[in-house]
Amino acid sequence: MNKPATAPKRILVIDVGGSNIKLMRAGAEDRVKFVSGPNFTPRQLMAGIRKHAPDWHYDAVSLGLPTPIVRERPARDPNNLGRGWVKFDYDEAFGKPVKIINDAAMQALGSYEGGRMLFIGLGTGLGSAMILDDVLLPLELGELSYSPSRSFEDMLGREGRKRLGQKKWEQALDDIVSILRLAFVTDYIIIGGGNARKLDHLPRGTRLGDNRNAFLGGLRLWGIGGRRVDSKTHTLVIR
Repeated sequence: MNKPATAPKRILVIDVGGSNIKLMRAGAEDRVKFVSGPNFTPRQLMAGIRKHAPDWHYDAVSLGLPTPIVRERPARDPNNLGRGWVKFDYDEAFGKPVKIINDAAMQALGSYEGGRMLFIGLGTGLGSAMILDDVLLPLELGELSYSPSRSFEDMLGREGRKRLGQKKWEQALDDIVSILRLAFVTDYIIIGGGNARKLDHLPRGTRLGDNRNAFLGGLRLWGIGGRRVDSKTHTLVIR
């Protein structure tokens, strides 16, 4: 489907997580949340939108998915959701233009204040993205090895928190943030995602994010909120 030449005024922003789906519209204060889960499919997403927001009208959609996005398409099914996300026809299902972005990248885009920013999203899994002088680079840092048997996501995701307990989970976050700060030479690091608010303390040199920034990121994809994004390539260039 062709994208509109000018920024649409009514945008539906969808933040898809492994535990919940969150919806917001541009220019409206009301938000909607409903449950997802490990067997959740794109058809269930559409059914949930029809059920929980039946009267919402919109001109375009920003869709944040917890999986790598390549050329504006999911590269694989999300680790913490069901099947069918790769081949699903989003434009046809919504009947509106759709821009798809990694969910952590969408929240990073809404959190960005300039310079070299690394975003770490603590949720069901581990989201990550970096914005380097206005260029957004979605990352998959959760795939990196923390130990011979554990990845970064194993340590910092929801199951890692349950397994380790609060103190060891936060220590693992401190360790990983220290590594990433040196590796990426960051100006600042944002800790976001649904579990960020469960931290008793923030690692040195980090700031607490706000999940509402995912919605600002979704608006920025369409040129609302102070920045316009060109999504023709693997990266998104903020102008």
